[in-house]
Amino acid sequence: MTDTIFALASGSGRAGVAIVRVSGPDAGPALAALAGGLPDPRRAALRSLNARDGSLIDRALLLWFPAPRSFTGEDVAEFHIHGGPAVIEALIEALMAEGLRPAEPGEFSRRAFAHGQMDLTEAEGLADLIDAETQTQRQQALAQMGGALGSLYGEWRDALIDTLAAIEGEIDFPDEDDVPEGLSERAGPPLEALCASMRAHLADNHRGERVRDGFTIAVIGAPNAGKSSLINYMAQRDAAIVSDIPGTTRDIIEVRLIRAGFVVYMADTAGLREASDVIEAEGVRRALARAESADMRCLMIDVSRETPDEATFAMLRAGDVALLNKTDLVSVNAPVPEGVAAFAVSVKTASGLDAFNAWLDDELVARLGGAEAAPLSRARHRQLVERALGSLEEALSLLSSRPELAGAEVNRAIRALGELTGAVDIEDVLDRVFSQFCIGK
Repeated sequence: MTDTIFALASGSGRAGVAIVRVSGPDAGPALAALAGGLPDPRRAALRSLNARDGSLIDRALLLWFPAPRSFTGEDVAEFHIHGGPAVIEALIEALMAEGLRPAEPGEFSRRAFAHGQMDLTEAEGLADLIDAETQTQRQQALAQMGGALGSLYGEWRDALIDTLAAIEGEIDFPDEDDVPEGLSERAGPPLEALCASMRAHLADNHRGERVRDGFTIAVIGAPNAGKSSLINYMAQRDAAIVSDIPGTTRDIIEVRLIRAGFVVYMADTAGLREASDVIEAEGVRRALARAESADMRCLMIDVSRETPDEATFAMLRAGDVALLNKTDLVSVNAPVPEGVAAFAVSVKTASGLDAFNAWLDDELVARLGGAEAAPLSRARHRQLVERALGSLEEALSLLSSRPELAGAEVNRAIRALGELTGAVDIEDVLDRVFSQFCIGK
């Protein structure tokens, strides 16, 4: 990384102030060329910026961060200029005239990672913080950016390296007096403890991923049960077409909600019945697939047309909810399965929906809240922890009979944990992670 990069680090468009960040070995010379000298490190200075032809670009507030005490670990300069497009364009042209190049998405953070300023989980936490829209997303991202996940994975990796050393010690020096007999057997308890810790980490009901990516609810039921009306009520807009004609909804219509500080995606699905044509049949297939994959199923039942029985609730699981709709027309007692919540409602008059909303908010807090400092927040994390756990379970089964193979499995687990934090060479993973960042970060 011998070249020097720059980017607009603040939002695009007109603004009172815009920030252009520069990082690399030529950051200092470029700053000095435009401002007539370097300001004191980490002290803001008001200077005039001049192009090579002597023309005034702007009066700007400047910050200078010599390496390694900077965000990227390189020399970094920041130009706080007026946020008009013409001012920004003039500064960018002046920086390019000094030999600097525009940064790629995530390149500043990638340089910070390369210079040891953060590990890969902290970099992902930073990206999540920038994208955070709710307070729970912000809190989770801050914990991850602060090293909560990286510290946990680092502790596991260090423990495994110690265990591997014990196993390989017996393999390499089986006859040495200073290597206790059965040393590999001593590796069993710490490996079992690590397996238990990983299982507990994985058994989080995907809480961290749901906080980050959103909690999904599939609204299902027969045609004209009130599914689309419920979606419109929850979204407070006409998101779905409401009609008396059965089969109006044929594709999945999804609305995005913020409930109890969490992102929720609520999906209206096609009415479940024997389809009248191939298009409706595809809609029913998609509805069933969405119901299967959703975090929660919300079954709408039109009690003015249908008397619910056990078969009605067959698709529901513990933690799901049933809304007995149109109770303004008729009252009913339904055999709701254990673990399934039920509410008598009328979407038309909004009767009973306050109770449903209160239950939903409480359920979201119960499922997605909690004080755990380091939840798994990405599928990448879960896959690598699962891989490490699988290797350790295999190592335990081989420990007493084939310690050399057990050592190889522990080594695989160490590598998986190293991929989590970026401690091993995983260029393709780094490309994928940092390409998701915005330019300027």
